[in-house]
Amino acid sequence: MDIKTIKKEVKKQINSAETLKDLDDIFKKYLGKKGKITQILRSLKDLSEKQKKETGKLANEIKKELESAVKEKKYVFQSADWLASKFQDIFDISVPSKKPLVGHLHPITLVRRKVEEIFQQMGFSVVEGPEVETEWYNFDALNIPKDHPARDAWDTLWLKPESQKLLLRTHTSPVQIRYMEKNQPPLRIIVPGRAFRHEATDASHDVQFYQLEGLMVGKDISVANFKAIAKEFFQRFFNKEIKVRLRPGYFPFTEPSFEIDVQCVICGGKGCSTCKQTGWLELWPGGMVHPNVLKAVGYNPKFWQGFAFGMGLDRLVMMKYKINDIRLFYGGDLRFLQQF
Repeated sequence: MDIKTIKKEVKKQINSAETLKDLDDIFKKYLGKKGKITQILRSLKDLSEKQKKETGKLANEIKKELESAVKEKKYVFQSADWLASKFQDIFDISVPSKKPLVGHLHPITLVRRKVEEIFQQMGFSVVEGPEVETEWYNFDALNIPKDHPARDAWDTLWLKPESQKLLLRTHTSPVQIRYMEKNQPPLRIIVPGRAFRHEATDASHDVQFYQLEGLMVGKDISVANFKAIAKEFFQRFFNKEIKVRLRPGYFPFTEPSFEIDVQCVICGGKGCSTCKQTGWLELWPGGMVHPNVLKAVGYNPKFWQGFAFGMGLDRLVMMKYKINDIRLFYGGDLRFLQQF
């Protein structure tokens, strides 16, 4: 048999070996005293000098390769036997291992994705922007000049140095300004993200919270569109009839302004800490975009009009899952988070 054919044959047998005894038998068959490769090496004396040199070199190379392959396979078997004997009294290695713990989405993320999906189905685009803002985008462009009393209601977190007038955004409305500066109407967008305010923490307020604001601008957008979008959203989000009420409000960046309240689903309108015992939650404040805001971004209010709104994603989560304290979202308690 040709020595190269022997090499292929023995390697195939080594790979299919299942026990140490199989390896010993292979070694004896090919590399033992009467093995096939050993016999080839012993027959070199009967060959010519040229054949002796070529065949001897090849046979020795194959012998070393096969010895190494057998040694490696033996090590694998011996290691497995050692581990089995070492830990057989501790645990059964044949028992299937435990599945690794898999993470899951935070309830705010779940609700945010659901809200984005609903608005995208209604033709809105999702837009994001920076959390560190300038005074112009956060206040001035939204018709809230420096001396406007409404600034006091935002409890702003200013950043140093104060000369640069940088702050942690108090709402996501600045992104609407940035978007309108670069895009021409008609347009429909929503802006989800974090906002920050320096205020006391309680069951329904925190220093940081998630907000979602929306904007729709066109030539014939009216309050009827504003009310219809709000009604359609809440029906899709809660997947049932929800009582809402529309009442007059005031915001510097909208005129006229409205508050759309939703009956608290935590207490069913009876009153609890989440709704401050009123039975209602303010979820959709907004109104028709103020002409000064349109002018600030280069839109002519004679030709364009629209509505803007904002709502707290945290409060939507609280209502959807009947959670009565906003602080649970940021406490990092796995007993709470693993319920979702």
